[in-house]
Amino acid sequence: MLVAAKAALADSVSDWVSAKVKDQRAVAPAAPAVRPTTPDAGALWRDALTHPPLTGFVPPTSLAPLVRAVRSGVVNISTTNEGTSRSLGSGFVINSNGLVVTNSHVIERAQSIVVKLADGREFEGRLVGRDPQTDLALMWLVGASNVPTVSLGDSDSLEVGDWVVAIGNPFGLDTSVTHGLISARERVIGMSPFDDFIQTNALINPGNSGGPLFDMNGDVIGVTTAIVSQGQGIGFAVPVNLVKDLLPNLLDNGRPERGWLGVNVQEAEEGQLHFALVTDVYLDSPAEKAGLQVGDRLTSIGGKSVERYQQILRRVALQGPGSVVKLGLVRAGKPLEVSVTLTARPATEALKALVAGGRIDALGLLVKEAPDHSGIRVEGVLPGSSAELAAMAVGDVISEANREPVTTLKELLAAIAATTPGEPVLLKYRRGQAGRFVALRLR
Repeated sequence: MLVAAKAALADSVSDWVSAKVKDQRAVAPAAPAVRPTTPDAGALWRDALTHPPLTGFVPPTSLAPLVRAVRSGVVNISTTNEGTSRSLGSGFVINSNGLVVTNSHVIERAQSIVVKLADGREFEGRLVGRDPQTDLALMWLVGASNVPTVSLGDSDSLEVGDWVVAIGNPFGLDTSVTHGLISARERVIGMSPFDDFIQTNALINPGNSGGPLFDMNGDVIGVTTAIVSQGQGIGFAVPVNLVKDLLPNLLDNGRPERGWLGVNVQEAEEGQLHFALVTDVYLDSPAEKAGLQVGDRLTSIGGKSVERYQQILRRVALQGPGSVVKLGLVRAGKPLEVSVTLTARPATEALKALVAGGRIDALGLLVKEAPDHSGIRVEGVLPGSSAELAAMAVGDVISEANREPVTTLKELLAAIAATTPGEPVLLKYRRGQAGRFVALRLR
């Protein structure tokens, strides 16, 4: 009985479907198919064998020869702190007497350091110098001689898309190799005023810190330093040219002695041209002694082109006091080159004597009330301050603080005092005819 009922149901459904199809064909006959046309009969795609090879591109085969050539100069670093805590990191040997480059954070709290070479030998590591702001450190392997080394390349020649290889000791796994591309250059990630990172998708894990990033010539072009913990394939390396600038300073002084030029600059543009315009020259500064003038365009430092404030800050500060650097300038349309002997960055009190006005240490500004009561005029910017990092300059006139108008120093100080702890002060200021906003963190 059940089987018969199922058969009857199937017949009725089949009849209903057939009737519907017949009705639809009667109402809407099928439209003819539309076919795309092609320039040549049958040429639906470009065959790999029929087009010329890509210009300037040589596909990689195996990276094994490169790895064999360079891995002996990569080291494993372990540290102890108070006899119990151990941390692992990486580094690389830059000369046969055992000088090793690594990250500052790898060895910053170490009471003892053990450095293991790829051939199994171990040495005591002693700190020569370190710089937390660039996260770089220089060590010496006690008793080492004729140890394998790596060579340092030119990070300024890198292009986005270049192949790179990272070698290090992630999680203590000796000389692990990863590869990838240069994803971006001159990344600023908020670690310090000297941020200038290479971004790469070569995998970097805990333990890789301080290890080398190699180009396809087997030269070190970066020091692997940081990752984005929320993402994958986003790592950062300190460019090796920055390392080269800093190493003599660390070797001579043991800590970074920052050089000082004594100018304020403003980033400007003229058509497609971007440049750094000198807006102020400090009294008795290296810049004044070298003859720099307000209105000069600063185009290069040490033979390397500059057009942004951050570039100038890095190039100058990484040189030690007493360093002689060549500055490229354009004055009244004519190129000039001058030599400047850098000095140590003046203390706050010394800077106060260089320019007139009241001092606001929390912002790093020397100011005075504008004669026309239009606001607070900036008379000086203290090195390393929030104001300097935000590229504020002498001559800026502050007209608002936290959206409230200010025309007296008392009003500005009151606005700063009323700022919520941990929040920045929002300033509105005029530079020439242009109005600008900047958020400065209190210090």
